[in-house]
Amino acid sequence: MEITAQQLAAMVGGTVDGDSNVVINNYAKIEEAQAGCLTFLANPKYTHFIYETQASAVLVRNDFKPEQEVKTTLIRVEDPYATLAHLLNYVNSLMQPKRVGVEQPAFVSEGVELPEGTYVGAFAYVGKNVKLGKNVKIYPQVYVGDGVELGDDVILYPGVKIYHGCKIGNRCMIHSGTVIGSDGFGQAPQADGTFQKIAQVGIVIIEDDVEIGANTTIDRATMGATVIKKGVKLDNLIQVAHNVEIGENTVMAAQVGIAGSTKIGRNNMIGGQVGFAGHITVGDYNGIGAQSGVPNSVGDKQRLLGAPAINALEFARQQVYFKRLGEMTADIKALKKEIAKLRDEKE
Repeated sequence: MEITAQQLAAMVGGTVDGDSNVVINNYAKIEEAQAGCLTFLANPKYTHFIYETQASAVLVRNDFKPEQEVKTTLIRVEDPYATLAHLLNYVNSLMQPKRVGVEQPAFVSEGVELPEGTYVGAFAYVGKNVKLGKNVKIYPQVYVGDGVELGDDVILYPGVKIYHGCKIGNRCMIHSGTVIGSDGFGQAPQADGTFQKIAQVGIVIIEDDVEIGANTTIDRATMGATVIKKGVKLDNLIQVAHNVEIGENTVMAAQVGIAGSTKIGRNNMIGGQVGFAGHITVGDYNGIGAQSGVPNSVGDKQRLLGAPAINALEFARQQVYFKRLGEMTADIKALKKEIAKLRDEKE
């Protein structure tokens, strides 16, 4: 697909600074782009690349002011990163094959209705009393258990497993290997030291516009529902335990672990490998840095780091002291010797 800088600017509501007729036919990172490529500049630390990039055009902010000559064409927009995301999604939609119908061999239980645009790939299984919305795409080797509900435009990539009774909203995307609705970890200790399994009779509810990465697991509730609310984005390899709730538009990077019955609010940004204790609440609009451990409830609009997680500025101060521990220990030992010497001289 080829497009001129002027045509592209018209699509995204931008303005051209440079050759408006330059042709774009590919995308690349700013440090790797060659002629014909579109790239973007959103992070200031990459600014130096704009003066040497071979890209034919670069998306920049409206207020970008070059400090030296720029040889490439600039397309000025309000938010380069968001604009690029929109363009890549559009291009990806054009490249995706339009899959419809039921491939063989696949199993669809008797009585399950296949609305307009349904696709069921080879070796997929669709259980009894499943309800499918329009344009659902069930890729090969997906398991959809009895009584599952899938909304419109849901995509289940190869190998997804959805246990019985779970509900998935509209426009959700679930990547390969993810398991929705497996049993929560409920084990009751017995007098003889063994453990008795506690039946997990709840479900998982995933609301609209949620994306879940590969090999993530979301456990069904002991009773009631584990709930992933509208607009949540989960990375790969995340563990969500039974009866957890994740609020609207919260995003989590890989390897986050959330223990049972924890409630996380809306619009939180959570880094990789963060661990949450069970039965706590986390408010709204928090930022929690990678590898933090959250043992207690958290309010709103906080920035946390460390294990246990504390205020990010306080964590940074502590790290400065931590790096000097060896030096400080040596100083303390020297002071002790001086004090002992002075004491001896006085006696």
